[in-house]
Amino acid sequence: MSELPFPLPSEHIPAGTVAWRSADAAQWSAAAPRRWAHPLGAVLALAVGMVWFVVSAPEEACTTARPCASSWPNITMTVLALLCLYGVWRQPLLALGGLGTLFAAVLVEADFALSDLGAGGIALLGALGFAVVTVVHRVGSARRQRTLAEAAAGDVRHQLPDGSGDFKRGRLSLVVGVLLLAVSAFALWRALDVVSGYEDRAAGATRVSAKVVGVDAVDVDVSTLVVEARDGQRRHTLDTVFPEDYPVGTSVDLVVDGDWVRLVAEPYDIFDWELLLVLSSVPGLAFLLNGATGHLRARSLNGRALPALRVLVHEGEEDARTYVYAADDLAAERPLLTFHSLYATEAGRLPDDEARVETAEEESERFDALLASGKNPPLREAVLLGAPYAGAEVAFLAPEPTGKTEQVDVERSVTPVRPYALGPLSPKAYGRAKAPGQQPARRRARRRPVREVADGMRPTTAPRSWTADGGSRGVGVFLLAVQGITLAQLLVGDWSWYKVLALFALPYFITIVATALNWRLTADRGGVWVRGGWRVRHVRWERIAGVRHAHDTVEISISGSRDEIELMPVSAGWFQRRLGKGSAAADATEALRAMLHYPELRPTEDAESRDQGAPLGPVIAGFTLVWAAAVLLL
Repeated sequence: MSELPFPLPSEHIPAGTVAWRSADAAQWSAAAPRRWAHPLGAVLALAVGMVWFVVSAPEEACTTARPCASSWPNITMTVLALLCLYGVWRQPLLALGGLGTLFAAVLVEADFALSDLGAGGIALLGALGFAVVTVVHRVGSARRQRTLAEAAAGDVRHQLPDGSGDFKRGRLSLVVGVLLLAVSAFALWRALDVVSGYEDRAAGATRVSAKVVGVDAVDVDVSTLVVEARDGQRRHTLDTVFPEDYPVGTSVDLVVDGDWVRLVAEPYDIFDWELLLVLSSVPGLAFLLNGATGHLRARSLNGRALPALRVLVHEGEEDARTYVYAADDLAAERPLLTFHSLYATEAGRLPDDEARVETAEEESERFDALLASGKNPPLREAVLLGAPYAGAEVAFLAPEPTGKTEQVDVERSVTPVRPYALGPLSPKAYGRAKAPGQQPARRRARRRPVREVADGMRPTTAPRSWTADGGSRGVGVFLLAVQGITLAQLLVGDWSWYKVLALFALPYFITIVATALNWRLTADRGGVWVRGGWRVRHVRWERIAGVRHAHDTVEISISGSRDEIELMPVSAGWFQRRLGKGSAAADATEALRAMLHYPELRPTEDAESRDQGAPLGPVIAGFTLVWAAAVLLL
C-alpha cells in the first residue's frame, strides 16, 4: 500500500486481516438489493393505495343501529398502516408482520370477495403485495451480503480495540419515544373517560323518539339540529357533525337526562383525542423501534469477535458520509457502501494516542486546506470490523485524514450501512470520481482555508463584532409576522389540544425570532461573546474547539465537552447565495477560526458592555404578551 497517501500503520492492522479485493467486492455488490426494490417506491405505492382505499370506501350514515362512536379496530389499523410506511423504509424485517396483518385485514373487510373490494381495495392489495416482495428481496439480499462478507474475511475474527466498545446509540430516540407514548396514553385515557362518562349517564337516561324540524349550519365542522319529541311537548337543540344524515322530517332516537340530550346515532365526539392518539403513537412507536434497534445494533459489535477486512475509505465532500472501497481500488472508482460515522473513543483516538491529540477543528482546517488546494479528498487505508450488509452496524480503524499517520481513528457507524447500489447517484457525493483538481465551486465559495483568511486580516486593538445582517433580519421579520398571525389564530375560537401544543412551542419560536433579528458575536482579548435570543455568553479562547457555519447556523464547539453553543438562524443562506452576496455569519465564522488558530490576530482589549449588547428575547416576549392581550380584548 505504498501508493496510498494515508496508509494505516502496520501495528494497528489486526493479525491475519485479509484485503477485500475487487473480485470479492464485486460479488458482494452484485448481491445488493436491486433498484426496483428501493424502499421509496414501496412507500409511495403504499401511501397511494392507502389514500385510495380510504377515499373510495363508501360512507355509512350514522344510525341508531350503527352509531358513529369510537372504532378502536380502525384506529389500530390506522396506526399499523402508518407504522408500516416507516417499517418498509427503515425496518424491513419488522415490516413483514405489519404488512401481512394489513393484507389479511383488507380481505376480511371484504369477506374475502375481491369483487367487493372496489378499485381502492384492489390498489391497496397490490401495493401491499409489492411492498412485501421488495422487503423480502431486501432481507434476502442483506443475508447474502453478510455471508459473502464473512467468507471474504476468512476464519479470522477480531474484537474492537479497547476503549471503543462502549458506544451508546438510541438513547435519545428511546426517550423521545417514551415521551410521545406518554402523550398517547393520556389521549387514550381522555377518550375512554369521555366514552365511559357517556355510557354511565346514558344508562340512567330516558330514551325517546323525535322528529327533525330544522337544521342550521354553525361552521364547517358542527351544525345545529332542532328536533321535536313525538308527543310534541318539547323541543331539543343538539350539535351534529353529520347534518346530511338527518334531513328535515326524519326520525331520530335520543337519550335525555334533564338538560343533557344526545343523539343515539352520535353519542359523543372524541375525534380530537383519537387524532392525538394516532399522531403521537405512530412517531412514538417509530422512535421506540429506532432506539431499540440502534441500541441492539451498537451492542452487537461490543465484546464480540468480528470479521475484519482491509479496505479504503474517505469522506464525502458535501454530505460528510464515509465511503468504503475495495482495498485494491486505488483510484476510488467503485464505491461499495456508505454510512455516517462518529469517533468511538474519547477525543476520537485510541487510548495510546491521546497525548498527541490536536483539536478536531485543527484537523478539519488541514482537511479543508487539502480540498481547497485542488486535490481530491484523502483516501485512507482502513480495517473494517463487522460484516457489512444493508442495514448493518460496522466500525473501522483508519489514520486521521490530515497527514498525521501515526494517529489512528476508531469510528463506528451511526446510520445503517447502505450498499452503494441503493445510495446516492450524484458524483458530488464522492469527489474521487471527478478529475483531479476539479472541486465543486460551491465548496470553494463556502469555506476558505484558514491560512488564506488569516493573510487578509490585520491585528486590532479594539474588539471585533459581527451582528445580524439584512438577510438574517429579513428572516426574523418574516418569522415575527408568522408568529403574530399564528398566535391570533390560536387565541380565537374554542380551545383544543393542538392549540395548547402550539402554545408550548411559542418560547422556541420567540427564541429563533430574537436570534435572527439580534444575534451578535464579539471577539476580544479573552474570548468570544455570544449574544443569542435570551442571554449573552462568554467563551474563552482556550475552551473553543471549533467554529462552524452551516445551514444558517453558527456552532461553537467547547473543548472537553460535547455541548455546543448554537445560534440559529443567522442568515438567509439560500437567497443570499443566489443573489451573489455573503453573510455576516460566514464572515464572522471565518474570522473567528483564523483568530482561534493565529492568536496574534486577536484583539488586545476586553469588550465593554456596549460591545456585547443585550438579548432581544425578553422584548419579543413582552411584545407577544401585548399582542395576545390585544387579540383577546379586541
